[in-house]
Amino acid sequence: MSDIEQYDYDLPRERIAQEPLATRSDARLMLVDRKAGTIDHHYVRDLPELLKADDTLVLNNTRVIPAKLVGYRAETSGQWQGLFLRADAATGVWEVLTKTRGTLRPGEAITIKDREGRPSMQLVVVSRTDDGHLLVTPRLPGRDESEWPREPADWLERYGRIPLPPYIRDGQMVDADVKNYQTVFAEHRGSVAAPTAGLHFTDKLLEYIRTGGTDIQEVTLHVGIGTFRPIAVDRLDEHTMHSEWGQIDAATAETIRARRAHGRCIAVGTTSVRVLESAAQNAEGQLEPWTGATDLFIKPPYQFKVVDALMTNFHLPRSSLLVLVSAFAGRELIMEAYQNAIENEYRFFSYGDAMLIV
Repeated sequence: MSDIEQYDYDLPRERIAQEPLATRSDARLMLVDRKAGTIDHHYVRDLPELLKADDTLVLNNTRVIPAKLVGYRAETSGQWQGLFLRADAATGVWEVLTKTRGTLRPGEAITIKDREGRPSMQLVVVSRTDDGHLLVTPRLPGRDESEWPREPADWLERYGRIPLPPYIRDGQMVDADVKNYQTVFAEHRGSVAAPTAGLHFTDKLLEYIRTGGTDIQEVTLHVGIGTFRPIAVDRLDEHTMHSEWGQIDAATAETIRARRAHGRCIAVGTTSVRVLESAAQNAEGQLEPWTGATDLFIKPPYQFKVVDALMTNFHLPRSSLLVLVSAFAGRELIMEAYQNAIENEYRFFSYGDAMLIV
């Protein structure tokens, strides 16, 4: 059996959540105890009883941008869609991931349809990158440049769509996703996917957690398109991990460090794990303030330096996220937990249920 085959499992299609629950904190929460090897069943709303006063809960406050762009080629009317990846601040050129057939020539225009289906902004083709991504510049035909949005995120907020993963309604958003696919503590714009473990929290639940003495800290990791991609090689050592931008400030790092003397650092989501462990990796195991890009691939037998417990959703087969969770809890226990979740009809993936690994 190859490395990646050990992280495969069969999931009935009906177990993939297509909509979130009406109340976020009503999601189920599987409690996995690494030391005891036990699996218990709770709800996210039970977190105030499951956490301790000395614990520190670490949230990822990234904000999802409406990075999906849908439209048509102005010359041929051929349908087009793409995903905004990044922009060059100096030139204003955008890099867009697209699978549209046909050759897009420099100077050709793509008309983007807004969420109501009306023609709106245009993208003018500049060139392609070595890996096939499209380079474009945005414009608003018939409008003076002084009226154009200033930042890429402003363009996208106005004309883009929520980039749902393909396993949710084939990636087709509805109006409710604008709110549902965003955490209540989202602040810094930059993700093309939600930090899904954070979707379970409500303002009221966070208030109850704080009342119990548990501290809540925030870090930032802008989730990239690579999070959707399964591992395509047999050996984990051959996998090239995608890079994502993250940050933890000095006050947050100091607070977590000090509180770990008596309590646990509980990462909410694999994205928070990547920030915490990347920051510690860059400081020889000590949690220090950190800003930058990380391509850290956490796989067995990784030794965690900061994270003591992890709250996370159920992840896709053969994914780097499932490998990370297995590195934290042990592959055998995690695969047992996943089978248990299927048998108990848990809801999987972005809008699904969660587990707390202690």
